[in-house]
Amino acid sequence: MSLVVYVILIVLVALVFDFYNGMNDAANSIATVVATRVLPPRLAVLWAAFFNFIAAFFFETQVASTIGKGLIDPVVVDPHLVLATLLAGIVWTAICTHFGLPISVSHALIGGLAGAALVKAGLGALIWSKLGAVAFFIVFSPLLGLAIAALIMIVTMWIVRHKRPRRVDATFRWLQLLSAAGYSLSHGLNDAQKTMGIILALLLSVPVLRAYATLDGTSEGHLRWWIILSCHGAIAMGTYMGGSKVIHTLGHKVTKLQPFDGFAAETGGGVTIIGLSLLGIPVSTTHTITGGIFGVGIVRRMRAVRWGVGGHIITAWVLTLPAAAALAALFYVVITRTVAHVIVAP
Repeated sequence: MSLVVYVILIVLVALVFDFYNGMNDAANSIATVVATRVLPPRLAVLWAAFFNFIAAFFFETQVASTIGKGLIDPVVVDPHLVLATLLAGIVWTAICTHFGLPISVSHALIGGLAGAALVKAGLGALIWSKLGAVAFFIVFSPLLGLAIAALIMIVTMWIVRHKRPRRVDATFRWLQLLSAAGYSLSHGLNDAQKTMGIILALLLSVPVLRAYATLDGTSEGHLRWWIILSCHGAIAMGTYMGGSKVIHTLGHKVTKLQPFDGFAAETGGGVTIIGLSLLGIPVSTTHTITGGIFGVGIVRRMRAVRWGVGGHIITAWVLTLPAAAALAALFYVVITRTVAHVIVAP
């Protein structure tokens, strides 16, 4: 098999990963909309998928640059490492989606990169300052989403304190469509760019293919539009196709939601993700919206939150990085001992 054909196959695997990302993270965008019965599930996923896709036309690709060039030494990157990373992310995401666990697909990707790089080149392959920042935002982003959602909830409750409950509910059913759209836009912005970053790293690792990665063929150039549109298309299709079990976990099991609550959770999560994305920080959309949902539940009353369900979700979060790293390490060893021997230079 020629190296070029091998790379094309890996790009297709990356888009499959992106599809699974959308499938698992569909719940992040629309769980509250479905739970509050503002939209039926199928129409809700179509709404989310549309805004996932159009995010391609509104923002720069800072997050893609962070993933593609900022987490591991570019010298270490090769097609085998990228393939191992993607396979680990796909397997772990598929397992968690099957069991209805809203894990961070982002951290599966980052854990996979780290695990494969460690097996190939040791501790020196990792850019620890960047990984440390990512680790910080694993904790900080859900707390920030929780705080902003809780603040929006408190302010809005004060504004509508003299309004009739039925009128408030009717108003926020419409407003929740806007907040869901904003959150879906932020989801497409941050998560699709992670796959773009992987494809960027892959193409830059093969000198004869660098011109297909950026407009000027360098690591600093603007990403080619075929990468941007294909990644947004894949994540939008995944969002449209799935995630019913995960939607049920976030939309029904964590706390009982009304349109008022859904608006606060989605707005808090969306503001957090867009703000951090503009700084080039790859955050977990799953962690952030879950933090927002917990925030509105806490404002209602502490007992409104089903903390046991939260414990199961957090367990899946904690396991994601080491599980993906271990899987990627295993896949890398298998690939280098089998597939690598049949790849020939272009």
